[in-house]
Amino acid sequence: MHENHKSPAKKGIKIPELLAPAGNFDKMVAAIHYGADAVYLGGKNYSLRARAGNFDTDEIAKAIRYAHDHGTRVYITVNIFAHNRDFKNIEDYLLFLKDAGADALIISDPGILSVAINTIPDMPVHLSTQANVTNMYSAVFWEQQGIKRINIARELGLDEIKQIRMATKAEIEIFVHGALCISYSGRCMLSSYLTGRDANQGDCAHPCRYSYQLLEKKRPGEYFPVEEDMRGTYIFNSRDLCLINRLPDIISTDIDSIKIEGRMKSVGYTGNIVRIYRAALDWIKMQFDKGMAFNRIVMPKEFGMETKKISTRGQTENFFRHPPTSEDMLYDTTHTDQKFVPAAIVRGLKPLLIEIRSPLNTGDKIEYLGHQIQPVTCTVTEIFTEDKMPVECANPGNRVIINTDPDLAEAEINSIIQKKVERYSSTN
Repeated sequence: MHENHKSPAKKGIKIPELLAPAGNFDKMVAAIHYGADAVYLGGKNYSLRARAGNFDTDEIAKAIRYAHDHGTRVYITVNIFAHNRDFKNIEDYLLFLKDAGADALIISDPGILSVAINTIPDMPVHLSTQANVTNMYSAVFWEQQGIKRINIARELGLDEIKQIRMATKAEIEIFVHGALCISYSGRCMLSSYLTGRDANQGDCAHPCRYSYQLLEKKRPGEYFPVEEDMRGTYIFNSRDLCLINRLPDIISTDIDSIKIEGRMKSVGYTGNIVRIYRAALDWIKMQFDKGMAFNRIVMPKEFGMETKKISTRGQTENFFRHPPTSEDMLYDTTHTDQKFVPAAIVRGLKPLLIEIRSPLNTGDKIEYLGHQIQPVTCTVTEIFTEDKMPVECANPGNRVIINTDPDLAEAEINSIIQKKVERYSSTN
């Protein structure tokens, strides 16, 4: 467990909280292992990721206990746009979250906010990005409604972020990494129109990732390419947000939290992206402690290179420097080719016991992801079953013992192992 990030920052610099997604318990464990200061997760109801693993009430209580035992805060999403029917049992649910020890609620709907303030007035409330705060006057308004923290819209540039920060005493949180919607911070009706699944009730079908073609009414069956790709075009498909190289600018604005999107992503994605941003924040603080001014800090290329190893649609800085253009879209495919895949998670030490996530063979080169930005590269020399029987390969779901060259003496339980592949185009 990496503990250094829990210590107070040097006077004159505020390292923002690193807030990570927890789509299920295993993903939460990975985020905490790699240094998240806080995690956000959703219950089976009231959450805008209805098809994530999510947590029932027993699992929420268990997750909060685990996180608090490891010095990590837990925020619970109650961020649907509610209809009258959604209020039937909400008071009981909010009281449960308070009793379970949740550190804050994430809310977007004013009606739910009103019920929360009346039911559990001492519980901190964070305003979801779904509320679309795009200006300083909205930020002040929500502060006056009792909001402790505002996750401002993703459609803002650096100067606008600074202005909002200066205008309100509420905490400010921004997204720095993950998928982008083709609408203002996710307030989208496209899924409802095309599939009947309401994104604003947590059931988005992600139609902005679909492949589209143009059909003329009087020419049935004759499809015209919208772009030059004859297979169609992904006309709504934005590249993923990545602000790893802008962290010095972000920290200089004095915001309180940076947030990673991805409750629907894999354990490997969650752990790895948290690892990279944790290492980046620690590196920036080290430069500041050495006396370097923010305007002179430039992120080493290794941080950006590591983010590109992770399954992605490509990368964009979105509105951070200027409004996005067609270059920030991914028109020809839903994902870019993935060069690395999560191969395993460490489950035991001495001997090194791993849980396989992608096929692994003797002779494979792997990368062990520790807490430093540089992975440890080694070769799998031997694979054994848990009964110590030698095998040549292991498949997803297997738990096997491996030997490596060099030996992974620094391995820790819950760490991730990845490997390079020739071609891979999945979302694993």
